[in-house]
Formats: sequence, C-alpha cells, structure tokens
Amino acid sequence: MSIERIVLAFAGTVVLLSVILAVTINLNFLWLTAFVGANLLQSAFTGFCPLAIILKKLGKQPGTAF
Repeated sequence: MSIERIVLAFAGTVVLLSVILAVTINLNFLWLTAFVGANLLQSAFTGFCPLAIILKKLGKQPGTAF
C-alpha cells in the first residue's frame, strides 16, 4: 500500500474513532476530529504531512492515490 493510501486510511480511521468516542464518552473528542481535518487541509496546500514523513522513513513507497 502506498504512503498516500495509508495516510487517507489512517485519517479516516481516526476521524471515525473520535466521533464514536465523542458520542459515547465525551464531546471533547471532537477536538481530535478537528485536528485531523485541519491537518488534512493544511497538507493539501503545503504538502507537509508528518505521517507521510514517518512512513517514508519506515521504507514505504509513495504512489498515486487515485
């Protein structure tokens, strides 16, 4: 799996998990959802994604997402 697909899968998983936690435990978990969304938005404009950097250092190969 390419770096781009891993990043998308990870972001989607964190968003879904934080919404579930917000509904069941505490609404403050929505801040995690907002953080992930803001990070996705800034990475679309700047190209900087911390997870992508970590995955590249771990040896994952970049690819085309779509």
